[in-house]
Amino acid sequence: MPRSIPDASTLLTAAVRYLEQELMPTLSGYHRFQTRVTVNVLNIVRRELEMHEEHESSEHVRLAALVGHDRSVDTLNDELCDLIRTDRVDINDPALRQHLIQSLAEALAINNPKWIADTQNIS
Repeated sequence: MPRSIPDASTLLTAAVRYLEQELMPTLSGYHRFQTRVTVNVLNIVRRELEMHEEHESSEHVRLAALVGHDRSVDTLNDELCDLIRTDRVDINDPALRQHLIQSLAEALAINNPKWIADTQNIS
């Protein structure tokens, strides 16, 4: 597929900027709320496009180490679930815990990065 210029991330950023800076100030009530929801969805899609490859690669390395061989991320996830269900991996295993923490952090970086920033400020 030929590379598009501007790329999807740039186009999504422009759409969000328009919605937030030009359209939302003219709206109120239901339509303002629905536009805010749309902005959030577009931002999630943009972050997914930007971060997916890096996160999947990182997850793949962690899963292969936990399961002990290399396959697709989906297959490795299924196998890890089976290992946990059948008590062949200890739920308190430090490597498993680190994998789960990192996976959650990566998901939140896409879905709600503000939540991570807010929790890091809690002492």
